[in-house]
Amino acid sequence: MKECKFHGVIPPIVTPIDEHENVDEEGYRALLEYCIEGGLTGILVAGTNGETMALTQKERDNAIRITVDQVKGRIPVMAGCMDTSTRRVIENIKRAQDLGVTTAAVTSIFYDRHTSQDETVRHFERILEQTDIPELIIYNIPPFTGLKLTPDTIIKIGKLDERVVGVKDSSGDYTGFLKVMHEMQGRDFAILSGATAQALSEVLFGAAGFIPALSPCFPQMFMSAFNAARSGDVALTWKYDELLRESSKILAMTKNGTAAAKYAISLRGHINKRVIWPQDMTTPEEEKRIAEKVKEVDAMYEELKNSQE
Repeated sequence: MKECKFHGVIPPIVTPIDEHENVDEEGYRALLEYCIEGGLTGILVAGTNGETMALTQKERDNAIRITVDQVKGRIPVMAGCMDTSTRRVIENIKRAQDLGVTTAAVTSIFYDRHTSQDETVRHFERILEQTDIPELIIYNIPPFTGLKLTPDTIIKIGKLDERVVGVKDSSGDYTGFLKVMHEMQGRDFAILSGATAQALSEVLFGAAGFIPALSPCFPQMFMSAFNAARSGDVALTWKYDELLRESSKILAMTKNGTAAAKYAISLRGHINKRVIWPQDMTTPEEEKRIAEKVKEVDAMYEELKNSQE
């Protein structure tokens, strides 16, 4: 099977910030290195988990600049360029290109009323017409856009142009995910899961990879899980699926999943736990529970690794 450029485990990287809500460049660079050294196979910067719509435009661009500069082509980078209108997305893409980005992740528009699936097809058609970005990733995340792209819409956009190179599907529509995978097989089109709960079984069926929020906290564990599924070892994949489900409990330990992810990742020593105002921060009680769960998952991973030796 030919490996897509975007494959494996790609973190939707968090954006560490300082007390002024500007990007903490030192911490962010250290986190990026930790991800690369841990074997992760790409970076999604300025995504939902990166608080991209809460950052100022200047700091959003700053996060993208730092990512491109730190990664230096060692692994692929995609930058979130989503926004509330086609024109704004086009401007975001052009700014990202000026910063060295070659792959843009784009959602349907949001905040405005949605009238049809066709509006998102038109959205991508105009983006392709008015930018020369080499690669576009369709980003289907209905909880944040208010529109769930159907499998037929994703397939239609995916066939518009060779520059549409994949989809990150966070809809949780398992049957729809498999339909897209079946229809797009044989193309150089990365089908990436944004739903960790079902990601390993999707990789078993042939998905290129997945984009889990907690992979910067457990990079080696997530890569081991991907490799088990990609190898077709169902019994081992079941064991890793249990491990990933256990780690995912962290995200439900606070009111705010981003705060939970940031705190868990901060335990590795590279970044702080701040989230952008006015989001709920983690409480001391929540932090204690998260820290205990991180230790528990680390121990479970070590036990599983040792059992395979």
